[in-house]
Amino acid sequence: MTATTETSTSAAVPSAASPAESSTGLPDSAAAAALHSSVITWFGANARDLPWRRPEAGAWGVMVSEFMLQQTPVARVLPVYEQWMARWPNPAGLAAEAPGEAVRAWGRLGYPRRALRLHGAAQAITERHGGQVPSEHGQLISLPGIGEYTAAAVASFAYGRRHAVLDTNVRRVFARAVAGVEYPPNATTAAERRLARALLPDDEITAARWAAASMELGALVCTAKSPECGRCPIAGKCAWRLAGKPAHVGAPRRGQTYAGTDRQVRGKLLAVLRDTSGPVPQSQLDAVWHEPVQRARALDGLVADGLVEPLADGVYRLPLT
Repeated sequence: MTATTETSTSAAVPSAASPAESSTGLPDSAAAAALHSSVITWFGANARDLPWRRPEAGAWGVMVSEFMLQQTPVARVLPVYEQWMARWPNPAGLAAEAPGEAVRAWGRLGYPRRALRLHGAAQAITERHGGQVPSEHGQLISLPGIGEYTAAAVASFAYGRRHAVLDTNVRRVFARAVAGVEYPPNATTAAERRLARALLPDDEITAARWAAASMELGALVCTAKSPECGRCPIAGKCAWRLAGKPAHVGAPRRGQTYAGTDRQVRGKLLAVLRDTSGPVPQSQLDAVWHEPVQRARALDGLVADGLVEPLADGVYRLPLT
């Protein structure tokens, strides 16, 4: 659910450490079925009780959660999600509001353009699909702000459809368990997509369960920094572990910085606008950051992204249209 910042590796893995493979170099059906059984059984006993997994969340709740969880931990998302769903329990409710209200309700989740994209998707759902989140992947991916991952996740988690759902957690599980490397590439590759399709169970119910289970395994056990192999249901089949956990090879993994960046300044400026019901004068925005050039650059970026609307005489507000 979160965008990856991991770099690629070319570490070689002894063939003896890999799961059984077909002539294509991908896991054979027996090896894939063994992974499915172990991970899905583990998921049944260990899955977190998250509000977007409950039946009452519906497809809209799943979609909202997927937008919010991009690059954002579950703990930060939970209170904002609950407030959002209480206020806008369906797409039509959000679509009827000004986009600035979506930005305001987004709070401090970060990457606030996601709020505008979710608002745009709600409008499209209301106008094109009678207010119901579509179930078909092609219809989902045609909505504003929805890419391949989100379309697959909503179709799978909300409607039980058979799709490969590749977020950072799933990619890390596949990299370790099958490819035998510590981290997946920085961006999703064609090879990863082939592997995901090869591992996808044939029937829709099992495929949807596998998507959720492999994601949960990466989030709770096969974590980026401290994998708990002793708790892993597939530790005995994991190519990376069987190869002796070879260290990451390649450029150092990049951490995300925040303090002193334009992103921090943007957040401070938006906070002023979110906390004020009406337009805000330039002087009030100037007070939140000491460096005028960076402050102006951040404000210009917010305007260009449609997150802030400039008015006459140096006054700003959250967008109304």
